[in-house]
Amino acid sequence: MRIAQDWQDYKIIATGDGYKLERWKDVVLLRPDPQVIWRAKTDLFAYPGTDAVYRRSDKGGGAWEYRRGIPAEWTVGYKGLTFKIKPMGFKHTGLFPEQAVNWDRMSALIAGARRPVKVLNLFAYTGGATVACAKAGAEVTHVDAAKGMVERAGENARLSGIEKGIRYIVDDCKKFVQREIRRGNRYDAVIMDPPSYGRGPGGEMWKIEESLFPFVELCAQLLSDDPLFFLINSYTTGLQPMVLHNILKLCLQGRRGEIDAYEVGIATEEGIPLPCGAGGMYIYG
Repeated sequence: MRIAQDWQDYKIIATGDGYKLERWKDVVLLRPDPQVIWRAKTDLFAYPGTDAVYRRSDKGGGAWEYRRGIPAEWTVGYKGLTFKIKPMGFKHTGLFPEQAVNWDRMSALIAGARRPVKVLNLFAYTGGATVACAKAGAEVTHVDAAKGMVERAGENARLSGIEKGIRYIVDDCKKFVQREIRRGNRYDAVIMDPPSYGRGPGGEMWKIEESLFPFVELCAQLLSDDPLFFLINSYTTGLQPMVLHNILKLCLQGRRGEIDAYEVGIATEEGIPLPCGAGGMYIYG
């Protein structure tokens, strides 16, 4: 397991009974987490400093319950990167802090390459990986089908002092990749964080169990003659690291390098890591 443990502006205070109690700089949130199936040591809902709670609904989804007045949005920092935080629907805040383990690793690979590096970030959300790679010196193409998330990525880049080097694309990821192949464009690194299930703007169906393998095969055609890395990140419950390992090996076989597949987690003040999905990285060399 690779555990994010270098945060200063983000901390998990406690976990249990399907929830995690978090401090985002000066704001404390209580949010559901499907991985937290153990019993809480204390009543998390009774924590005196909680600013907002995301309450589940029996009908699906849920809503925020605000106990104190908090800013509509604020920022957190991580190693020179700055991100906007905003409580949104479906319990999200616009950032996944555990991904810092991948930001650190990709940044080190890009900086250590000592050459221009072109990165393609697919299903790129609000741009955590985009900002980290650009800050390390890469030229990044950021692709997501949600216009609002792409706009947020641009805000995060500017907050982090990045004014150039990022191309923002609002599009279905598969269609974009197909066009890039036809255009002959190539990338030194590919990042993807695919959803478990979704539909593209034209009604295109995505189901990770059926769609991931052929999509990775497709993306492999975009790699340059001197690639740096290929990263798959997944939050899909039950998709084990070895699955990502096998997909990378089968789709990228014949290229020199090594595969590292791992659980992704984040440290808690309780002294236990919170599991947060899986990652698989093909590192070329």
